Amino acid sequence: MTVSLFIPCFVDLMYPHVGISMVRIFERLGHKVVVPKTPACCGQPAFNTGYWDESRAIGVPMLEALKDSDAVVIASGSCGAMMSVFYPQLFAGTPHEAAAKSVAAKCHEFSSFLVNKLGVTDLGAKFPHKVTFHDGCHGLRELNNKRPPRELLANVKGLELVEMGAAETCCGFGGTFSAKFPAISTAMGDVKCASALETKADYIISCDSSCLMQIQGLADKQKKEIKTIHLAEVLAQ
Repeated sequence: MTVSLFIPCFVDLMYPHVGISMVRIFERLGHKVVVPKTPACCGQPAFNTGYWDESRAIGVPMLEALKDSDAVVIASGSCGAMMSVFYPQLFAGTPHEAAAKSVAAKCHEFSSFLVNKLGVTDLGAKFPHKVTFHDGCHGLRELNNKRPPRELLANVKGLELVEMGAAETCCGFGGTFSAKFPAISTAMGDVKCASALETKADYIISCDSSCLMQIQGLADKQKKEIKTIHLAEVLAQ
């Protein structure tokens, strides 16, 4: 299979090793990987803040770039939800409605694609650490992606997963939400960090680098010795 990998802008700019890990995993499984150079944004920030016309302008090149893909795998539950759930809504009643539905049906969040489409749950990874897992809001609530990442982690040698009480609680990032409401965002992030620290885990794992950026930033500010890492980086080891 040819896998079209969509790397969100924040991953491309700040967490490139997440994308590199995904490429290594799919190539190890025998698949060809292509990564479109452009566009780099799915249009979610504009969509979430009510600028739907602007979001469509970003989304149309995305539809064009991905229309012939066998499968589109996305390094984020957030962007994955935008493309697979909200694109049909965004383009409803427009000349691009059919293309949006077609592309949406091909879009998959990384862990869901491995488990639900490829039937892969064991990649032979080793990660000898105690970890806890953060469920990103879009991946959990829009994509129902609770089980796949945990099935993958269950087969990582040396890894001990300890669930935190606030695993499903929002970290407070929410893209533009954190910029508009920084005090609320920080308070929500503090709840998440406190819950993770209670587990005595070495790492917080998630499918969303944006959430991990929020959590790591708060942990560093509080001088807490806990690290964050994307699921793909664990599975590539």
